[in-house]
Amino acid sequence: MSVLRPAALALALTTALACGGYAPQAQAANMPAVDIPYESFTLPNGLRVIVHTDRKAPIVAVNVWYHVGSKDEPAGRTGFAHLFEHLMFNGSENAPGEFFTPFKAIGATNQNGTTNSDRTNYFENVPTTALDTALWMESDRMGHLLGAIDQKTLDEQRGVVQNEKRQGENQPYGQVWDEIGKIMYPEGHPYHHSTIGSMNDLNAASLDDVKTWFKTWYGPNNAVLVLAGDIDLATAKAKVAKYFGDIPATPTMAQPKVDVAAHTANSHSEMTDQVPQSRIYRVWNVAQFGAPDLDRLQLLAQILGGGKSSRLDKRLVHQDKLVDNVSAGAYGSQLSSTFMISAAVKQGVDVAKVEAAIDDELNKLLRDGPSQDELDRNRTAIEGGWIRGVERIGGFGGKADALAECAVFVGNPGCFRDSLETLAEATPESLRVAGNTWLGAGKGSHTLVVNPGKRVAIGEAPAVTPAPFQAPKVDARYKTTASTVDRKAGVPMPASFPDLKFPTQQHATLSNGTKVVLAERHDIPVVQMSYEFRSGYAADPAGKPGMASFTMGLLDEGAGNLDALAFADRAQALGANLGASAGLDSSSVYLSALKQNLEPSVTLFADMLRAPRFDQADIDRVRGQWIAGIKQEKANPNGIVQRVLPGLVFGAGHPYATPRTGSGTEASIASLSRADLTAWQAGALRPQDATLVVVGDTTLADILPVLEKHFGDWKATGKAGTAAVIPQVALQKQPRVFLIDQPGAVQANIFAAQTVPSSSDPKAVQFDMANMVIGGDFTARLNMNLREDKHWSYGARSGAGGAVGQRLWMASAPVQIDKTGEAVAEMQREIADYASGKRPASGEEVEGMEKVLTLTLPGAYETASSVMNTIASNVLYGRPDDYVFQRTAEIQAMTPGQVNAEAKLLNANGLTWLIVGDLSKIEAPVRALNLGEVTVLDANGQPVAKK
Repeated sequence: MSVLRPAALALALTTALACGGYAPQAQAANMPAVDIPYESFTLPNGLRVIVHTDRKAPIVAVNVWYHVGSKDEPAGRTGFAHLFEHLMFNGSENAPGEFFTPFKAIGATNQNGTTNSDRTNYFENVPTTALDTALWMESDRMGHLLGAIDQKTLDEQRGVVQNEKRQGENQPYGQVWDEIGKIMYPEGHPYHHSTIGSMNDLNAASLDDVKTWFKTWYGPNNAVLVLAGDIDLATAKAKVAKYFGDIPATPTMAQPKVDVAAHTANSHSEMTDQVPQSRIYRVWNVAQFGAPDLDRLQLLAQILGGGKSSRLDKRLVHQDKLVDNVSAGAYGSQLSSTFMISAAVKQGVDVAKVEAAIDDELNKLLRDGPSQDELDRNRTAIEGGWIRGVERIGGFGGKADALAECAVFVGNPGCFRDSLETLAEATPESLRVAGNTWLGAGKGSHTLVVNPGKRVAIGEAPAVTPAPFQAPKVDARYKTTASTVDRKAGVPMPASFPDLKFPTQQHATLSNGTKVVLAERHDIPVVQMSYEFRSGYAADPAGKPGMASFTMGLLDEGAGNLDALAFADRAQALGANLGASAGLDSSSVYLSALKQNLEPSVTLFADMLRAPRFDQADIDRVRGQWIAGIKQEKANPNGIVQRVLPGLVFGAGHPYATPRTGSGTEASIASLSRADLTAWQAGALRPQDATLVVVGDTTLADILPVLEKHFGDWKATGKAGTAAVIPQVALQKQPRVFLIDQPGAVQANIFAAQTVPSSSDPKAVQFDMANMVIGGDFTARLNMNLREDKHWSYGARSGAGGAVGQRLWMASAPVQIDKTGEAVAEMQREIADYASGKRPASGEEVEGMEKVLTLTLPGAYETASSVMNTIASNVLYGRPDDYVFQRTAEIQAMTPGQVNAEAKLLNANGLTWLIVGDLSKIEAPVRALNLGEVTVLDANGQPVAKK
């Protein structure tokens, strides 16, 4: 469950677009037509239903949008919409308890809920045979929730929400979003306050307030239901009427008028935070969602700062070397949208100089408009994002989300087609005009600069008493229909489930020795491939941590006869996504190509692998960005833990002691030479030892000649790198506690860790099941204790990542800082009781987790990337093609006795604890636990001398 604030939504959508998520974008004439066909109907009670049929997998996406968000909250009750999102996950009158429990039993995937300024949504993908379960559950919380909300539930979820608020604010730059909202919108505007609300208002909310809020607004006439996937219109009509038809309408939420609240003058403010470098946020209020100008501004933002070869990147990163990164984007909301430019200023650079350069580039673009080449390249790139995005039926940003968003905000589920048309017709002049209309003279922006310094908490206004509320009358046109559902009989559960399907894998070998594994997927016109090499950052040379990741990160910074900017331009023009990364035990080089541009995209991919330029200017530029990234890691509590904890568990000098970010240290990255990089690339990226995994819209007959043409004569020129030797590490005999100071933190981040056997261990799957019980699922013990019972945390979890050698198992919980000691004690007790057998896994727990791990699989392989990642994992660990089926059978046959035997691997009396928080508030209560020797470390993991 998560909250999306108006400004924070910008980051979420940026991530979604980068990952191929939904954003309404254009399709040029030479692009394949990729649409989301749909049918719709409305029940007599006002529930709008949209149906999209996609039979590629035996799953249905269920997505409910309530047109209720933080914009609708009265003064004195900010945060109500988001609080209610949480309350609606706590069971209903006919399904008491956790809302997730029945879904765990049917193998739901992509299940969550989010709130933003304009709406609240709930979504899950379920097996086709479990659609009745999902519709029963969603209709029960829509029509039968009030009786399940009591004071205990309210207090519990209020505490969870407050810890979610603390968790967001505790991140570097985490206070920015609340501040921007207050600045950009005047008091009284629906967007002035944050979606998560104020602590004071949350504390003031009474049970009567909450119940009135629900029964007034959360009715079928204020909602849209989207069903997408293995479903048709006739089935949808029958089932939706059956489960939702008898729910009476509520008053219709009157939507506020569009109010962009555009500024007429530029303004400026600053704040300080515990951050390593200044960051600039420049924000304009622009046209609302659905306005054609917003689509034009999205394309303009892409040209200005949306990619490696954008104008701001060329000027600020490559030419003037003023920033480590810069971005621009336009992000839609119902009443007013956000156009934002953000830049991370290099240490030692004058912030004013960066602001001036941003202003100069923006003014040039507004004066002259983009070139036709810029427009064409960027349009193709985002067309590719649209095509990749519609592969997913559900989840955040999938096809169901796109249909619901259009239906709720515009009243037309297909409004994305209007956006596609607007952008397909865009010209340099239309973008220039739109830019000047919203960003030009007389259209003011606000610039917020966050500088390194002391974190100063933003004060919250005291809660005020809301004005007396009189609920509007229900529209007389809405009627209910009789239902045959006996809700007292409980939630209907499926008698059968779809079989797991995994694509047949075809094999071949290129002339250079590379093994090719192909899995055909013809859902969208995209082909993905990943060249897998057996050398990761665990094999970094002594004294040079980060070499593998740094080298891989430079592969797409120019190749062949294309320098870094020309390479980025070419990829953008093809609509291709390319990248390279190093993992712990392996490295991979990746391509996602539009089918119609497959041949030239593979040409670029081959140049990247075979002829990376490693130009010294690019090495120096990326080195500066890389070191800045390491400093950012050390300012983030989770980043600190990923850097420090592996060394504490595995010990100095062990290949797995390196930071789990793979980024190395400032000193090691500063020392790397071009010769180091070329030697590592030549020795590690050897085709005769590699596997090329291909998944997508192609056949072996079609793809092999292309691969042979570009890679068949590729011969390794360097000396073969030696695979890392991973020595065994003995378990700790005594618990150890390490503390790292984060002054001003409002939460403590608690981690407990140890080693467990490798991913190739014969009982690895049994241990993974044992982990599920303690911390591998929302309903696992740690989360149910610290979040749902104590409400000290937004979420607690545990898990062991994959590794050729011993794996690093970690249990973690961010908790409110005044509960640090108690939370550590609870985590220790839960782990000890489980490992010792004092509280073994029950048959019910094991059965529940078996369903989570097996029934979810038909939905887990919805996308080509999920298939590709699974095959790559099988390659790394030497598993057979049918491993997913073998693993499923093993899980289904597993007994509680086997699970409890593996739980004994958890060494409760030999854990390594690492806790990051404000030392003045956490040290005394942690020492009082007498858990083990306590050592204070700095962000580099070095002991801090006692004062």
